[in-house]
Amino acid sequence: MTRIVITGITGRMGGTLLRLGRAAADLQVVGATVRPGRAAEARASTGLACVEEDLGRALDAAPADVVVDFTSAELSVAHARACAERGVAMVVGSTGFTPETTEALRASAAKVPLVAAPNTSVGVNLVFRVAAELARVLGPSFDVEVLEAHHRMKKDAPSGTALRLAEVLAEALGRSSDDFTFARQGQVGARPPGEIGVQTLRGGDVVGEHTVYFFGEGERIELTHRATNRDQFGLGALRAARWVAKRAPGLYDMADVLGLQGTK
Repeated sequence: MTRIVITGITGRMGGTLLRLGRAAADLQVVGATVRPGRAAEARASTGLACVEEDLGRALDAAPADVVVDFTSAELSVAHARACAERGVAMVVGSTGFTPETTEALRASAAKVPLVAAPNTSVGVNLVFRVAAELARVLGPSFDVEVLEAHHRMKKDAPSGTALRLAEVLAEALGRSSDDFTFARQGQVGARPPGEIGVQTLRGGDVVGEHTVYFFGEGERIELTHRATNRDQFGLGALRAARWVAKRAPGLYDMADVLGLQGTK
C-alpha cells in the first residue's frame, strides 16, 4: 500500500487526484492540503482527518510515502523542499517552471526521488516518443510546428507539454531552443530553415490539445493528442507515485516511469 498526500484538493486536478486515489485499491490517501481558510470545510466535505494549509504540517501529522502535487511552479518548489526535509518522494505535475525553479527542484531531488512532468498522461508521453521518431526519419526537409490549446483559465503559455514537444523535436533534429519561434506578426519574411514554431490558443473549457505538424513538399503529417477530461493526467500521476516510492533520490520524468527510450 502506497500512502499519498495530495496538495490543493479544492482545485481541478487536486479533486481529480483525490477521487482517483481513493478508488485505487493499492493507494491510501492519508492527507491533503488546501488554500488558506479552506481546511475545516475540506475536512468536512471529504472526511479526511488530515487536511492542512501547510504541506509540512500535513506530512508531520500523516506520514506518507509520496506527495502528488499539481499546484504552481512556485508552490511546487516549496513543497519539494518540505518533502526533502522529511524524506518523502514526490510527483510534480505543475508547469511554468523557470531555469531557477527547475534548479530548485533538482536540489530537492538530490535528497528524495522526484518525478517532474509537464504532462503525466501516458498517451502524451507516447506522443513525445512518436514525434521524436517522425522528426528523425523525416529529417530537416520538413518544417515543424507545434500548436496547443487550453482553457481560458490556464496561466502559462505555451503549455509545458508544448515546450517539451518542442524540446523533443529539437533534440531529434539536432537543434536547440534558439530555433523556437513563439509568435509571428507583420512582415516576418520567409520561414527560416530549422525554425520550430510553438503557437498557443486559449479559450472555453479545453482540457488540453496538442498537435505537431510536419510540413513537407506535397504532403503533411499531423500528430495530435486531445484530452477530454483530467482523469488521464491523474491516472498517470498516480502511476508515477507508485513507481517513484521505490526509487533512489534523483530527478525523474514520465519516460522513466513508463520505461520509454529516446524521449528525453
